[in-house]
Amino acid sequence: MRITLKWVTSLFIIIMMSQIANAQSQSLQQHDHSQGENKRYEQVNERGDHTMGFSQTKTTHHFRLKDDGGAIEVTAISDDDAASRDQIRRHLKHIAQMFSEGDFSAPMFIHAQTPPGVETMKRSKAEIKYQYEETDRGARVRITTANAEAVKAVHEFLRFQIQDHRTGDSTEVDKGQS
Repeated sequence: MRITLKWVTSLFIIIMMSQIANAQSQSLQQHDHSQGENKRYEQVNERGDHTMGFSQTKTTHHFRLKDDGGAIEVTAISDDDAASRDQIRRHLKHIAQMFSEGDFSAPMFIHAQTPPGVETMKRSKAEIKYQYEETDRGARVRITTANAEAVKAVHEFLRFQIQDHRTGDSTEVDKGQS
């Protein structure tokens, strides 16, 4: 078989067109994935507004991982937003009570799935303490336990929250004071 310049050029064009088509396909898949992630985020916020009783766009969520558990913190963005602050406080007080009873129906509804760690947290409910605390513009629920398996479950739960609420919080355990 004799290889000619025309044959090499044709082969080169075929390879390049194949690579371009592959790149376009990957770009479309990434766009579809991004669109799907944005839609999911919007749905989480809509269900959050309904379940929590306050606007997700007027408040911020933070999830902190501690060596003995972690914390859920929600604050009103504006110092003047007493309505959001008060609703945050009602909601997190209720959440602390629900979680202590092993009831995780609120996050299951908001996220349309069972968050990681929930089943262990339910089984370990007697060993986990959910302490409600007010803050200047909202509240927090401090989650503590001495049970290593429960700590791992709390961390899984909080990492999921960080991802699904897109908080940008660290997923590393803070070994400092609470």
